[in-house]
Amino acid sequence: MANLFKNAIAKNVGSSNVTVYTCPTGKTAIVSGLSVANIHTDSISVDVLLTDTSASLEVSIVKDAPVDVGGSLIPIGGLQKLVLEAGDIIKVASSAANSADVVISVLEIG
Repeated sequence: MANLFKNAIAKNVGSSNVTVYTCPTGKTAIVSGLSVANIHTDSISVDVLLTDTSASLEVSIVKDAPVDVGGSLIPIGGLQKLVLEAGDIIKVASSAANSADVVISVLEIG
């Protein structure tokens, strides 16, 4: 089975949790980068959540993290990685409507 590099993208994320990436059935995913850009005219705060479906848990990667106008938040990147099992989900929400763009870079294995 081939390994596949992918980007998952969400545009205009607002105050409701948006599923940006779900690890496919039969795969493991390594998240190598996660970036949230503020596209709003004011500062925002951002939540990034991980749902571990096998453990029936949802935890925060970041909670109420501030992002200045024109800035970005990179909660996963550089030497930090996140491993997802099949069915695990990454969700993002912002403090304002239509205020954030999200890019998640993953390597799917299996």
